[in-house]
Amino acid sequence: MPIIDSDAHVVESERTWEFMDEAEQAYRPRVIIPRDPPPPGTRGGREFWLIDGKLEPRRQNIGLDTPLESREMDDVAARIRHMDELEVDVQVLYPSIFLRPLTTKPEVELALAKSYNRWMADIWKQGNGRLRWACLLPWYTVDKAVEELRFAKANGACAIFARYAEADQLLNAPAFYPIYEEANDLDLPVCVHASSGTMATHELFGNGSSVPLFKLGPIGAFATVASSKLPELFPKLRWGFIEVRAQWIPYMCHHFYHTSNKQATWWKDGLLRDRRIYVAVQTDDDIPYILQYAGEDNLVIGTDYGHDDSSSELEALRILRANGEVKPRVIDKMMDDNARALYGL
Repeated sequence: MPIIDSDAHVVESERTWEFMDEAEQAYRPRVIIPRDPPPPGTRGGREFWLIDGKLEPRRQNIGLDTPLESREMDDVAARIRHMDELEVDVQVLYPSIFLRPLTTKPEVELALAKSYNRWMADIWKQGNGRLRWACLLPWYTVDKAVEELRFAKANGACAIFARYAEADQLLNAPAFYPIYEEANDLDLPVCVHASSGTMATHELFGNGSSVPLFKLGPIGAFATVASSKLPELFPKLRWGFIEVRAQWIPYMCHHFYHTSNKQATWWKDGLLRDRRIYVAVQTDDDIPYILQYAGEDNLVIGTDYGHDDSSSELEALRILRANGEVKPRVIDKMMDDNARALYGL
């Protein structure tokens, strides 16, 4: 049975920005090395990116159980060999630096997204179909975002990367409808990853716990999408919620049941299916309990390959099969059938 890692990462390098046009070079991120960097191996990295006049951590949250040339894609063949060791057939690749807001300037966002997408397209071409990816969009310029969607679909993308808010708007904003219409037609899901979505929230929560900064926003976005008209307006569009665990699904089902005056018929195990929503579990979730509410067809799993945080588990796919808590048939669905359905593979 093929195994699909539904949440793996690339770590951006200087090569990521080599695909910028001549007119975009002013927006190209630069590497800044402090005079007194922390020692090697220190979490948080020893370098920074200078992006739009601000310093952003480079090589932060790095999983040192993965080779540098593999996680930064300097050697795509090395990444494939490591996947073979992990018995993974396909990885769906998400970005790293873009898990936080980098700019509010449309021209900078567009330049960064275009270069990243072309870098990923080049990686996909070398990956022999085993490295699929979530594309970045310039949400401030929706017409350009639609163009990027078409390029990405033609070059191996299988999803749209989104944060819980884009361009200072929630994901149900009518301004984004042209994006969703194109995604609906191109069979590309919108996948909301653990992230910090706006400058305001990033500054507000930046010195506190990572939970409100990166986790609660995507869960709130789930509620926004599930209670909106988006599933009816775009009847083929799928949604993913990635790297925020899944223990909250029963809570959401109860919430929607009670806010519907106990009229909802899908509240126990049909909410995700009815709204075409998929959620990535982690091995320490109470998966048998979650299955009572999520059903068997809308859960996936990933490793967070390349990172080192509370969601990172390089052996997650093996561990899930070994712990014996979930029926093998259901595990097969999470690792293969459900992932294929979410990403249109």
